[in-house]
Amino acid sequence: MVDKTVEALIAILGVEKVFLPGGAQYNASLSSYFSPQAAAVHPACFVAPQSVADVSAVITSLTSRNSHESHDFAVRAGGHTWFSDANSAPGGVTIDLRGLNSIKLSADKSTVSVGSGATWDAVYSQLEREGLSVAGGRVAGVGVGDLALGGGISYFGPREGLTCNQVTSFEVVLANGSVVVADEKQNADLWWGLRGGSNNFGIVTRFSLRTFEQGLLWSILTLNPLTEVDNQARIYGEIMAADNYDVNASFLTGWVFASQHGVSATLNQLIYTRPAEGETPAFYKPILELPAVSSMSATATVANMSTIAQNAVALQKPQAARYMTATTTFVPTEDMIRATYEAFSASLSLVQGVAGIMWAVSIEPLPPQIYKRSGADNNALGLSEHHGSLAIGLVSPSWSDAGDDEVVYGAARSLMADIENRAKKLGAYNRYIYLDYAAPWQEVIKGYGEQNVKKLQELRKRVDPGKVFTNMVKGGFKIPEEGH
Repeated sequence: MVDKTVEALIAILGVEKVFLPGGAQYNASLSSYFSPQAAAVHPACFVAPQSVADVSAVITSLTSRNSHESHDFAVRAGGHTWFSDANSAPGGVTIDLRGLNSIKLSADKSTVSVGSGATWDAVYSQLEREGLSVAGGRVAGVGVGDLALGGGISYFGPREGLTCNQVTSFEVVLANGSVVVADEKQNADLWWGLRGGSNNFGIVTRFSLRTFEQGLLWSILTLNPLTEVDNQARIYGEIMAADNYDVNASFLTGWVFASQHGVSATLNQLIYTRPAEGETPAFYKPILELPAVSSMSATATVANMSTIAQNAVALQKPQAARYMTATTTFVPTEDMIRATYEAFSASLSLVQGVAGIMWAVSIEPLPPQIYKRSGADNNALGLSEHHGSLAIGLVSPSWSDAGDDEVVYGAARSLMADIENRAKKLGAYNRYIYLDYAAPWQEVIKGYGEQNVKKLQELRKRVDPGKVFTNMVKGGFKIPEEGH
């Protein structure tokens, strides 16, 4: 039986844009999510708007006081967020933005206008024809809307800044169905709040992003034996320091345990965005001189960004396993890098019995060259008060069976707490939590700082006084209530 809310949406959009359970388009929508956890959520319907006018009509219908039934709703762009309610509404209405996937370069080629449902690899492919790129996602299939509203770490970040800081304007459908543009001159408070404020204010249907000239990138993935941890900590502690950082470098280091192979190793992913032809970047020489696990290390490649994004999919194929992420932030000193390894090592006992477990912990630098560039004060993240290098600690396991979900989630939560406790003892802890890696139990926006939380609360009062996006959209990371 189709309920009155779904009937109203069919009347507004037409049956071809509303997918009901049991139908081929509904099932295809489920299978297109990145994680099995998200694909297991069954909404009452998917709606597939093809224009901003469609999105406005959907929101107006869902929030109408004349509506006979109240349905929660969710907003889906690329569908890459792993946890179940982030991009789909169980028993509710899931608004799938993938039809809003236009990509249009401005006449002077300084910006590109991108629909929220486009994926970053599609954006790269189009811009590469012009010798251009943008500071966007690193994996094919990640949606533009997924990444940009949470901050956005990119291979180009050290040189260009966070993805959210590249957004020159947003087109937004507010809770009352109105469509507004938010940029530096109009709705500037909303422009600021959407840069890190996630899904708390409306549905972003279009982003305008700065472009820049870009050629090929150099990349390599290497593995070292765990006996090199002390050298690893020393080298990365040095090159992550703000004074030593090369803005053309983007990298991560960490450790992985793969139960299928019974292997534990140090992992390094190294990218260089402006390589000299035929040369290995000198910046990475100390890392590349470490003893390698040669049978599992790759050779260096030089390729365009769209190819690198496509190749990254092989590391975590959609729905090939169960996935999750959780994160913390700290100052990446040599001692803190070593302490993070010690926490990783101690956590292995928590997941030994999990079938098919790939237990991975990584450290990604967040130097001031990333967060200070392109208007650090013009976002909600609260990073502008810092000056030195930070780093993001990430746990990103994969595993086989749904029956092990709670074991893995519990192990991840325990590991994050252990890393944070070690960071506090070393004076390296930072309250910031990177939204795009966060787990649903993490208080992301609280970590933006008291002043920014108050500004976000005031913004919500202005653009969503009825708290539609707080109360009807259950997923995502919410602005703390006043007094909390």
